[in-house]
Amino acid sequence: MEKINTALILCAGFGKRLNPLTLNMPKPLLKINNLTLLENTINLIKNLGIKKIKLNTFYLKDKIKIFIKKKNFNIDIEIIEDGDEILGTGGGILNMIKKLPESESEFLVFNPDTIWEPSYTNTINEMINFYFSNLNRNTLMIVNKNLSFDKSLKGDFTLLNKDNYEIKNLLGKFYENNYIFTGCQIINAKLFENFSTTPVKNFSISQVWKNLMDSDGLFGFESKNKFYHVTDLEIYNKLLKSY
Repeated sequence: MEKINTALILCAGFGKRLNPLTLNMPKPLLKINNLTLLENTINLIKNLGIKKIKLNTFYLKDKIKIFIKKKNFNIDIEIIEDGDEILGTGGGILNMIKKLPESESEFLVFNPDTIWEPSYTNTINEMINFYFSNLNRNTLMIVNKNLSFDKSLKGDFTLLNKDNYEIKNLLGKFYENNYIFTGCQIINAKLFENFSTTPVKNFSISQVWKNLMDSDGLFGFESKNKFYHVTDLEIYNKLLKSY
């Protein structure tokens, strides 16, 4: 199996939907069962055998730096700041990629606001196999919205996986989108060639996805795991009681 050596974690956001908790604490450092969302994500990455982690910061960045230093995780972690302005999901990923050697072209990208259970390890390894076997440039882990703890979440995509499609596992957006993006994806650095300005500008990863969908190039890999996502304050409080 071909390997991915580096994982990127998106940690720069404001977490406004979790105010007032996130007025003084960055969202990745909120806890579920006495474990921060960020540590939970790092533990999964370690279980995958990934060698290096890059994470970006902006909002309350010093608290994340202190946390990483105190925990002394047994893995190579580098913190990369967005800079003077927040760069968004797309800009944040691109800014981290620019700090890596050109020999690295494939990356796992994680949003830490999903609760990444150990059972995701097998699913992600299967997704890596799918990615390299199909030689695509972007594969998103998706889940049927019926498996979401947060029943208010609307689907993001339609999975074009029926017999009348020549290419399996394509993602599109239609009237009824039954699949949610889980917050884990595999991405190729070449996708950012049209966005690679100096300095990096703020843009959303959804712009990259749209370009791929327009050319039948965005793929999904379905997870069968129950999906727990810290969407907002209401869901966070429910998770604290029932997870």
